[in-house]
Amino acid sequence: MTALILDHVNVDFPIYGAQRSLRKVLLERATGGLIGRDEKRSNRITIRALVDISLDLKDGDRLGLVGHNGAGKSTLLKVMAGVYEPASGRVLTRGRITPLFETMPGIDLEDTGYENTITAGMLFGMTREEVEQKIPEIEEFSELGEYFALPVRSYSAGMITRLGFALATAIEPGILLMDEGIGAGDARFAERAAKRMDDFIGRSRILVLASHSEALIHSTCNKAALMKAGKILEVGRVDDIFNNYHKLMSTKL
Repeated sequence: MTALILDHVNVDFPIYGAQRSLRKVLLERATGGLIGRDEKRSNRITIRALVDISLDLKDGDRLGLVGHNGAGKSTLLKVMAGVYEPASGRVLTRGRITPLFETMPGIDLEDTGYENTITAGMLFGMTREEVEQKIPEIEEFSELGEYFALPVRSYSAGMITRLGFALATAIEPGILLMDEGIGAGDARFAERAAKRMDDFIGRSRILVLASHSEALIHSTCNKAALMKAGKILEVGRVDDIFNNYHKLMSTKL
């Protein structure tokens, strides 16, 4: 059974040069976390970006992360993906993690569409053989035709978007981590992409989606978590979480 468990996870970011300009650093970081001092190095300022996070996700869970900028949504995703290591607590996973934070990681404008697909697919955790098997499907869906064999510098922005979308949605996702949705390009292509995107999310065993789009979370998630200042305030039904989020935001006005 696929599982993603966070057990009292805390994440700290050191703030270098804080003595010189703490205010400037905080404005640049904009994490919204708690300011403190490193327990091992008392002279170093840290920001606690995630505070005592506990989650237990299993097969079929579709969790939307809700909160204002700096609430900790993206940081939480990166902890789940193994990009950040907790200062304390544990992250336990059972199943393949698929962090989809960008659709074409490692893109090289001098490489062909084919070469970039191989590179990006392997950065997503696929073997070269797995990517090769997906090439015909990716080439067909992206509608690049002969451009697939040309350097990506010859592509329009829309062509790069279509290639990235076709590649990303060809992955077997496992535990799917997404920061906002996946861009699909122009309106005509977006119509074709909608069903493929639904199928892609449906293949995932667990989904965690951070987004400011209420409509996107409503359409893809069966539960949500409300975050503020690096903490999860509550987990519940999507409607209830957004109602409480709107109340929380209105108190700031």
